[in-house]
Amino acid sequence: MTHAEAPAAWRAFDVELDEEAGVATVTLAGTGAGNAMGGLVWSELPSVFEALDADPAARAVVLRGAGDCFSVGLDLRWYIPRYRRQVRAGAGPDVVQRLVDDATWMQDALGAVAWSRLPVVAAVHGRCIGVGLELAAACDIRLASADAVFSLPEVRLGIVADLGVLQRLFRIVGPGHTRELALTGRDVPADEARSIGLVTKVLATGEALFAEARAVAERIAGHPPRTVHGIKQVIDRTQDMPLEAGVRYSGLWSANFLPSTELVDLLTAALRADLPANER
Repeated sequence: MTHAEAPAAWRAFDVELDEEAGVATVTLAGTGAGNAMGGLVWSELPSVFEALDADPAARAVVLRGAGDCFSVGLDLRWYIPRYRRQVRAGAGPDVVQRLVDDATWMQDALGAVAWSRLPVVAAVHGRCIGVGLELAAACDIRLASADAVFSLPEVRLGIVADLGVLQRLFRIVGPGHTRELALTGRDVPADEARSIGLVTKVLATGEALFAEARAVAERIAGHPPRTVHGIKQVIDRTQDMPLEAGVRYSGLWSANFLPSTELVDLLTAALRADLPANER
Protein backbone atom coordinates (compact mmCIF):
# COMPACT_ATOMS: atom_id res chain seq x y z
CA MET A 1 0.00 0.00 0.00
CA THR A 2 1.30 3.41 -0.85
CA HIS A 3 0.01 6.85 -0.01
CA ALA A 4 -1.08 8.79 -3.08
CA GLU A 5 1.02 11.86 -3.78
CA ALA A 6 -1.01 14.55 -2.07
CA PRO A 7 -0.50 18.19 -1.22
CA ALA A 8 0.59 18.79 2.36
CA ALA A 9 -2.64 20.78 2.70
CA TRP A 10 -4.77 17.63 2.64
CA ARG A 11 -5.87 17.59 6.24
CA ALA A 12 -9.53 16.64 5.93
CA PHE A 13 -8.82 13.42 4.01
CA ASP A 14 -6.45 10.49 4.08
CA VAL A 15 -5.75 8.99 0.66
CA GLU A 16 -4.10 5.61 0.22
CA LEU A 17 -3.58 3.94 -3.16
CA ASP A 18 -2.88 0.25 -3.60
CA GLU A 19 -1.18 0.44 -7.00
CA GLU A 20 -1.13 -3.32 -7.50
CA ALA A 21 -4.89 -3.66 -6.98
CA GLY A 22 -5.69 -0.28 -8.55
CA VAL A 23 -7.88 0.71 -5.59
CA ALA A 24 -7.65 4.00 -3.73
CA THR A 25 -9.16 4.36 -0.26
CA VAL A 26 -10.27 7.92 0.54
CA THR A 27 -11.08 8.39 4.22
CA LEU A 28 -13.01 11.48 5.28
CA ALA A 29 -11.69 12.85 8.58
CA GLY A 30 -13.48 16.16 8.18
CA THR A 31 -12.99 19.25 10.30
CA GLY A 32 -14.89 18.33 13.45
CA ALA A 33 -16.34 15.50 15.50
CA GLY A 34 -18.17 12.88 13.47
CA ASN A 35 -16.26 13.81 10.30
CA ALA A 36 -18.19 17.07 10.07
CA MET A 37 -17.66 18.75 6.70
CA GLY A 38 -16.24 22.29 6.98
CA GLY A 39 -14.23 24.55 4.71
CA LEU A 40 -11.21 22.26 4.36
CA VAL A 41 -13.42 19.42 3.14
CA TRP A 42 -14.95 21.58 0.42
CA SER A 43 -11.61 23.02 -0.71
CA GLU A 44 -9.71 19.70 -0.62
CA LEU A 45 -12.29 17.29 -2.07
CA PRO A 46 -11.82 18.41 -5.70
CA SER A 47 -8.03 18.19 -5.49
CA VAL A 48 -8.24 14.68 -3.99
CA PHE A 49 -10.19 13.42 -6.99
CA GLU A 50 -8.19 15.46 -9.49
CA ALA A 51 -5.04 13.74 -8.22
CA LEU A 52 -6.62 10.28 -8.40
CA ASP A 53 -8.10 10.94 -11.86
CA ALA A 54 -4.61 11.90 -13.08
CA ASP A 55 -2.99 8.75 -11.66
CA PRO A 56 -3.12 5.86 -14.16
CA ALA A 57 -2.59 3.38 -11.32
CA ALA A 58 -5.97 4.32 -9.82
CA ARG A 59 -8.92 2.37 -11.23
CA ALA A 60 -11.55 2.51 -8.49
CA VAL A 61 -12.14 4.28 -5.18
CA VAL A 62 -13.55 3.30 -1.80
CA LEU A 63 -14.86 6.36 0.07
CA ARG A 64 -15.44 5.97 3.81
CA GLY A 65 -15.51 7.95 7.02
CA ALA A 66 -12.95 7.83 9.80
CA GLY A 67 -13.91 6.54 13.22
CA ASP A 68 -17.43 5.41 14.01
CA CYS A 69 -19.46 7.04 11.24
CA PHE A 70 -19.49 8.30 7.67
CA SER A 71 -20.35 11.94 8.41
CA VAL A 72 -22.69 13.86 10.69
CA GLY A 73 -23.00 16.52 7.99
CA LEU A 74 -22.06 20.17 7.66
CA ASP A 75 -19.63 21.57 10.22
CA LEU A 76 -21.86 24.25 11.73
CA ARG A 77 -18.99 25.71 13.76
CA TRP A 78 -17.50 26.68 10.40
CA TYR A 79 -20.66 27.50 8.48
CA ILE A 80 -22.64 29.65 10.95
CA PRO A 81 -19.90 32.31 11.33
CA ARG A 82 -19.34 32.21 7.57
CA TYR A 83 -23.05 32.69 6.90
CA ARG A 84 -23.25 35.60 9.34
CA ARG A 85 -20.30 37.32 7.66
CA GLN A 86 -21.92 36.87 4.27
CA VAL A 87 -25.21 38.38 5.42
CA ARG A 88 -23.68 41.22 7.42
CA ALA A 89 -21.44 42.28 4.55
CA GLY A 90 -24.33 43.91 2.74
CA ALA A 91 -27.91 43.59 1.63
CA GLY A 92 -29.91 42.87 -1.49
CA PRO A 93 -28.57 41.17 -4.61
CA ASP A 94 -24.96 41.13 -3.37
CA VAL A 95 -25.85 38.93 -0.42
CA VAL A 96 -27.83 36.59 -2.66
CA GLN A 97 -24.91 36.32 -5.09
CA ARG A 98 -22.46 35.52 -2.28
CA LEU A 99 -24.72 32.76 -0.98
CA VAL A 100 -25.19 31.38 -4.50
CA ASP A 101 -21.42 31.41 -4.99
CA ASP A 102 -20.96 29.49 -1.73
CA ALA A 103 -23.52 26.87 -2.76
CA THR A 104 -21.93 26.55 -6.20
CA TRP A 105 -18.50 26.05 -4.63
CA MET A 106 -19.79 23.15 -2.52
CA GLN A 107 -21.86 21.74 -5.39
CA ASP A 108 -18.74 21.62 -7.56
CA ALA A 109 -16.79 19.90 -4.79
CA LEU A 110 -19.35 17.09 -4.73
CA GLY A 111 -19.37 17.13 -8.52
CA ALA A 112 -15.68 16.20 -8.47
CA VAL A 113 -16.77 12.86 -7.00
CA ALA A 114 -19.70 12.36 -9.35
CA TRP A 115 -17.75 13.42 -12.45
CA SER A 116 -14.59 11.46 -11.67
CA ARG A 117 -13.49 8.96 -14.30
CA LEU A 118 -13.18 6.47 -11.42
CA PRO A 119 -16.10 4.47 -10.04
CA VAL A 120 -16.55 5.41 -6.37
CA VAL A 121 -17.90 2.93 -3.82
CA ALA A 122 -19.26 4.61 -0.68
CA ALA A 123 -18.88 2.48 2.46
CA VAL A 124 -21.36 3.98 4.91
CA HIS A 125 -21.26 3.09 8.58
CA GLY A 126 -22.91 4.89 11.46
CA ARG A 127 -24.48 8.27 10.77
CA CYS A 128 -24.75 9.64 7.24
CA ILE A 129 -26.53 12.92 7.75
CA GLY A 130 -27.25 16.00 5.62
CA VAL A 131 -24.27 16.81 3.43
CA GLY A 132 -22.87 13.40 4.41
CA LEU A 133 -25.78 11.93 2.45
CA GLU A 134 -25.09 14.49 -0.31
CA LEU A 135 -21.57 13.02 -0.56
CA ALA A 136 -22.75 9.41 -0.52
CA ALA A 137 -25.35 10.18 -3.21
CA ALA A 138 -22.58 11.54 -5.47
CA CYS A 139 -20.90 8.10 -5.45
CA ASP A 140 -21.59 5.35 -7.99
CA ILE A 141 -22.31 2.52 -5.53
CA ARG A 142 -23.38 2.67 -1.89
CA LEU A 143 -22.93 -0.11 0.64
CA ALA A 144 -23.83 0.13 4.32
CA SER A 145 -23.25 -1.58 7.65
CA ALA A 146 -26.24 -2.60 9.75
CA ASP A 147 -25.73 0.38 12.09
CA ALA A 148 -25.90 2.97 9.30
CA VAL A 149 -28.53 5.71 9.56
CA PHE A 150 -29.37 8.13 6.75
CA SER A 151 -31.28 11.41 6.92
CA LEU A 152 -31.84 14.80 5.33
CA PRO A 153 -32.57 17.00 8.37
CA GLU A 154 -32.47 20.28 6.44
CA VAL A 155 -36.26 20.63 6.47
CA ARG A 156 -36.18 20.68 10.29
CA LEU A 157 -33.75 23.60 10.14
CA GLY A 158 -35.75 25.61 7.61
CA ILE A 159 -33.31 24.87 4.79
CA VAL A 160 -33.81 23.45 1.30
CA ALA A 161 -31.03 20.95 0.57
CA ASP A 162 -29.24 22.59 -2.35
CA LEU A 163 -26.02 20.72 -3.12
CA GLY A 164 -27.53 18.16 -5.50
CA VAL A 165 -28.95 15.51 -3.20
CA LEU A 166 -32.58 16.12 -4.21
CA GLN A 167 -31.67 15.67 -7.87
CA ARG A 168 -29.40 12.67 -7.24
CA LEU A 169 -31.79 10.89 -4.87
CA PHE A 170 -34.58 11.38 -7.41
CA ARG A 171 -32.50 9.26 -9.81
CA ILE A 172 -31.41 6.74 -7.17
CA VAL A 173 -34.60 6.01 -5.21
CA GLY A 174 -37.28 7.71 -7.32
CA PRO A 175 -39.56 10.70 -6.72
CA GLY A 176 -41.76 9.22 -4.00
CA HIS A 177 -38.97 8.21 -1.64
CA THR A 178 -37.05 11.42 -2.35
CA ARG A 179 -40.03 13.59 -1.44
CA GLU A 180 -40.74 11.58 1.71
CA LEU A 181 -37.12 11.72 2.93
CA ALA A 182 -36.72 15.41 2.16
CA LEU A 183 -40.10 16.53 3.51
CA THR A 184 -40.00 14.56 6.79
CA GLY A 185 -36.27 14.75 7.60
CA ARG A 186 -36.61 11.43 9.42
CA ASP A 187 -33.90 8.87 10.09
CA VAL A 188 -33.74 5.92 7.70
CA PRO A 189 -32.08 2.73 9.02
CA ALA A 190 -29.84 0.59 6.86
CA ASP A 191 -32.40 -2.13 6.10
CA GLU A 192 -34.92 0.41 4.87
CA ALA A 193 -32.21 2.16 2.84
CA ARG A 194 -31.59 -1.19 1.16
CA SER A 195 -35.28 -1.76 0.50
CA ILE A 196 -35.69 1.58 -1.31
CA GLY A 197 -32.48 1.19 -3.32
CA LEU A 198 -30.42 3.85 -1.56
CA VAL A 199 -27.80 1.20 -0.85
CA THR A 200 -27.29 -2.06 -2.72
CA LYS A 201 -26.14 -4.22 0.18
CA VAL A 202 -26.11 -4.16 4.00
CA LEU A 203 -23.29 -5.87 5.88
CA ALA A 204 -23.46 -6.97 9.51
CA THR A 205 -20.45 -5.03 10.80
CA GLY A 206 -18.17 -2.20 9.82
CA GLU A 207 -15.35 -4.65 9.21
CA ALA A 208 -17.51 -6.71 6.86
CA LEU A 209 -18.64 -3.50 5.12
CA PHE A 210 -15.11 -2.29 4.42
CA ALA A 211 -14.03 -5.73 3.21
CA GLU A 212 -17.00 -5.89 0.82
CA ALA A 213 -16.43 -2.35 -0.43
CA ARG A 214 -12.81 -3.22 -1.10
CA ALA A 215 -13.81 -6.42 -2.92
CA VAL A 216 -16.30 -4.55 -5.12
CA ALA A 217 -13.70 -1.90 -5.96
CA GLU A 218 -11.10 -4.57 -6.80
CA ARG A 219 -13.58 -6.34 -9.07
CA ILE A 220 -14.23 -3.09 -10.93
CA ALA A 221 -10.52 -2.25 -11.06
CA GLY A 222 -9.88 -5.58 -12.79
CA HIS A 223 -11.85 -4.50 -15.87
CA PRO A 224 -10.47 -2.31 -18.72
CA PRO A 225 -10.37 1.30 -17.42
CA ARG A 226 -11.64 2.81 -20.66
CA THR A 227 -14.67 0.52 -20.64
CA VAL A 228 -15.43 1.28 -16.99
CA HIS A 229 -15.19 5.01 -17.67
CA GLY A 230 -17.42 4.57 -20.71
CA ILE A 231 -20.11 2.85 -18.65
CA LYS A 232 -20.08 5.77 -16.20
CA GLN A 233 -20.28 8.31 -19.02
CA VAL A 234 -23.09 6.58 -20.87
CA ILE A 235 -25.19 6.15 -17.71
CA ASP A 236 -24.62 9.73 -16.57
CA ARG A 237 -25.22 11.38 -19.93
CA THR A 238 -28.23 9.38 -21.05
CA GLN A 239 -30.32 9.17 -17.87
CA ASP A 240 -32.34 12.24 -18.84
CA MET A 241 -32.53 11.46 -22.55
CA PRO A 242 -35.50 9.82 -24.25
CA LEU A 243 -34.90 6.09 -24.55
CA GLU A 244 -34.16 6.10 -28.27
CA ALA A 245 -31.71 9.00 -27.98
CA GLY A 246 -29.92 7.26 -25.11
CA VAL A 247 -29.62 4.04 -27.07
CA ARG A 248 -28.20 5.93 -30.06
CA TYR A 249 -25.69 7.70 -27.81
CA SER A 250 -24.53 4.33 -26.46
CA GLY A 251 -23.98 3.09 -30.01
CA LEU A 252 -22.02 6.18 -30.97
CA TRP A 253 -19.83 5.87 -27.89
CA SER A 254 -19.02 2.25 -28.62
CA ALA A 255 -18.29 2.93 -32.28
CA ASN A 256 -15.83 5.66 -31.34
CA PHE A 257 -14.04 4.02 -28.44
CA LEU A 258 -14.32 0.26 -28.79
CA PRO A 259 -12.04 -0.33 -31.83
CA SER A 260 -8.77 -1.49 -30.32
CA THR A 261 -6.41 -4.43 -30.17
CA GLU A 262 -7.31 -4.69 -26.48
CA LEU A 263 -10.92 -5.51 -27.39
CA VAL A 264 -9.83 -8.15 -29.91
CA ASP A 265 -7.59 -9.76 -27.28
CA LEU A 266 -10.38 -9.78 -24.68
CA LEU A 267 -12.96 -11.24 -27.07
CA THR A 268 -10.49 -13.87 -28.28
CA ALA A 269 -9.70 -14.88 -24.70
CA ALA A 270 -13.41 -15.13 -23.90
CA LEU A 271 -14.05 -17.24 -26.98
CA ARG A 272 -11.21 -19.62 -26.16
CA ALA A 273 -12.47 -19.99 -22.58
CA ASP A 274 -15.84 -21.19 -23.95
CA LEU A 275 -14.39 -23.69 -26.44
CA PRO A 276 -13.71 -27.33 -25.60
CA ALA A 277 -10.02 -27.93 -24.89
CA ASN A 278 -9.48 -29.79 -28.16
CA GLU A 279 -10.86 -26.88 -30.21
CA ARG A 280 -8.81 -24.04 -28.68
